[in-house]
Parts: sequence; C-alpha cells; structure tokens
Amino acid sequence: MAEAAITEKSGKVLIKNIGLLLSGDIDNPILDADTILVNDGIIIAVGKEKDCDLEGVRQTIDVRRTCVAPGLIDSHVHPVFGDWTPRQNQIGWIDSTMNGGVTTMISAGEVHLPGRPKDIVGLKALAITAQRAYENFRPGGVKVIAGAPVIEKGMIEQDFKDLADAGVKLLGEVGLGSVKAGEEAQKMVAWARKYGIQSTIHTGGPSIPGSGLIDKDVILEADADVIGHINGGHTALPWRHVCELCEKSSRAIEIVHNGNEKIAIEAARAAIELKCPHRVILGTDGPAGSGVQPLGMLRLISLISSFAGIPAEVVFGFATGNTARIRDLNCGLIEVGRAADFVFMDKAQHTAGKDLLDSVQLGDIPGIGMVMIDGLVRCGRSRNTPPATDIPMII
Repeated sequence: MAEAAITEKSGKVLIKNIGLLLSGDIDNPILDADTILVNDGIIIAVGKEKDCDLEGVRQTIDVRRTCVAPGLIDSHVHPVFGDWTPRQNQIGWIDSTMNGGVTTMISAGEVHLPGRPKDIVGLKALAITAQRAYENFRPGGVKVIAGAPVIEKGMIEQDFKDLADAGVKLLGEVGLGSVKAGEEAQKMVAWARKYGIQSTIHTGGPSIPGSGLIDKDVILEADADVIGHINGGHTALPWRHVCELCEKSSRAIEIVHNGNEKIAIEAARAAIELKCPHRVILGTDGPAGSGVQPLGMLRLISLISSFAGIPAEVVFGFATGNTARIRDLNCGLIEVGRAADFVFMDKAQHTAGKDLLDSVQLGDIPGIGMVMIDGLVRCGRSRNTPPATDIPMII
C-alpha cells in the first residue's frame, strides 16, 4: 500500500450520480453538480455528467445519490513512525482514521517518540527523518505531513534555515519544549516564518510531562500561525481568555477533539459572531493520553454543528477547505486542479435526521461508504462508522 501510494496512478475516473456535493468552501458550501471527473489523482471537471468529456474513462463510481465531500484534514496529530503510536502502543491507527474519512494529517510534533532528542542536533535530525519517512510511507494512503520539531532553548536563526532547506515545513507545538516565554518564542516563530515554516502554539494547561501552561499573553506575544487547540489540550484557558485570543489575534483558531468540549463550542460560536469563520480549523490532537480516535474528526464536526448551531455543511468546511487554505495544501476543496481526495457519505442507518446534513446537526455522525485518495479507492464501507444508509458502487 505504501508503494502504491507513491507510484500508482488512478487514470481517468468518473464519479457520477452525486446527490449532495460539499465543496469545502464555507462561502459556497454546496455545489450544484452531480459529477466529478478525475485524471491521475487530480480533479479535471466538476459539473453535470452531460457536459463532461467521458472518453477514456478507466473507472466509474456510481454514488447512488449519496454525498461526496473533500477528504477530512486533521490539523493536529502526533505521529511517530509508520502506522504505530507508542503513546497507546497501537498499530494501524492511521489506516483506522482513514476509515473515519481523514485523508490528510498535519503533525504538531513527533513528541511521543520514546527518548525524543531535545538537543538541537537531535531534534533537527528527528524532524528531517520524520518528514522523509512519511513522504515515503502513507499508511492507508493517508498523506501525513510530518517533521515538526519542538523548539528548544539555544536555537539560532541558522537552525531554522537548515530545517527549511532540508524540506521541513512545520514547527511542533511551541511550549512543549523548553521555550515557553513569549518574547523568546516570538523570535523563533519569526525565524521559522522567514524561511517558510508554519508554526503552531500550545494553548492551555500542560498535556505531557515537560510541557507547561501557555497562557493568552504568551500566545499573543509569540504570534504563531496557528493557535493550537484553543479549547485546550486537554485543559482550556478561562473562557474570557479564549475570547480575547479570538478577538485580538488574526491567526488560525484550531479546535480539537481531545480538548474541552464546552470551550470548543464557545470558540466556534465566537468565530461566527466575530465574522471570522475562515480562521477555524479542526483536529483531533491524537494519539494522546485519551487514546486514538478514528472517528474523532466526524465526532467533532457533529459536536460543533449540533451544539453551536452552525450548519453542518459549514462545519465540514472548517475540516477541509479552511484547513487547506491556512495550511497551503492542494486538497480540501472540490475544484479543478485540486487533489482527488474524497469521502463518500450518507446518513447513518436509522438516524432521526431526514438526510445527512440534518442528521449531523442533530448530533449523529454519518456513515462512510467509500474513501478515495489521489483518485484511488482506499476503502469501501467504513469498518468504524455506523453503516451508511446507502453506499457508492464501482461499476
């Protein structure tokens, strides 16, 4: 599967008879289209079947009037190596999460590696190794964007240039290492940004031994690109401080599954009230002490939609298009030129909802009938979600 993820091409794929097409774009969340045409993993047409060039189609998928959405992007994970997490000593967690509709994961630091090096040479070596390893190996086809060093005292500008030159594009959560003061963090975040490395800062109380409280003043002064788990990971800041972060910072507001659920709902509402919903992105913050959550993204979407009163199609956009734009990814949106990463869904069997979106807004999670990454079918009916009412058919 890892080799196939690198070398296999999808050819021309027709996805037809779509009943509901979610775009990933919160400004236009539902598209008036019933067909997607893919060639070698890239979307080449979105519209009506009668208007598409079907010559040379290698595979046809009849969606059977169910829903197609961009594959979910988990903005906050902690991978280590391969499809194993030492945090819970579990194998297969990434493939299992793909069965929950996730097609891309963003590392917030490979912090769970036993004996994780904290010297500067070692942390740089680990980041480069993780970046290379996941570039070459994709469990279940999932794109794991890894290699996110946790910054430590003593790092200089040249270290960030070295990391960028080696292909590292992320910083792990600021605050999980020895750098915890706002002024010191701000200097290193600025160096990272200068060389094209995106930063995330820990928010709230300590999560693992060695981490510490990162409060609103440190977060505002550090000015990282992403306010990581604004609802705490696990322990949240007081609501008034979270509200201040939403108001005073212009950076991404990341809400996670493994955080304070009450603050998650309030932060989502605040973003709507402040008219900045484009800043909201979603993640799981797993694997963690609370375990592996293969359906964590779906559960978070359902939580926010049902309790914060935000339309489900918009919350799906938080987990796809918003994240793609903020993270500069070529996926997460249904538009020509983007990667053909899709999750095929329908309402779960026997939900009280009249359709998929209504069921999510009532608090249920949907059933997944298929997941596609780069135009290749990676799973059929999910082994983890409740069974979908109907599923696509490969013709």
